[in-house]
Amino acid sequence: MSNTATATFGLSEIGQISVNVKNLDRATAFYRDQLGVPFMFAAPNLAFFQCGSVSLMLSPPETAEFDHPGSVLYFSVPDIDAAYKTLKGRKVPFRDEPHLIHRVPGRELWMTFFDDTEGNILALMSWRSVPA
Repeated sequence: MSNTATATFGLSEIGQISVNVKNLDRATAFYRDQLGVPFMFAAPNLAFFQCGSVSLMLSPPETAEFDHPGSVLYFSVPDIDAAYKTLKGRKVPFRDEPHLIHRVPGRELWMTFFDDTEGNILALMSWRSVPA
């Protein structure tokens, strides 16, 4: 890499996110059946899902140092109220209801948080257009 390329290089695209699970079958069923995340394939101790241009990998931690809940995954949805209602109907355990997080001219950011079957916190997020 040249000095110019090195100076301008920066990470900008996430290709895959890994989420720790204790029970792969239970977690796979939750993400596939309750959340409706498109299932791609399974491999020994791994399950892969397609989340837009990012793949989501579920797996038990390989070593003790990686045995912790994952980062919060924020699923972007066009209509947070409809998504919340659908997932509630699938018995997804929500921590709260959709609520306003941030307001900027012309739009608002709404979120709601829930738990997966493995103790990880997940969220729905949605930008709503509002009159300026």
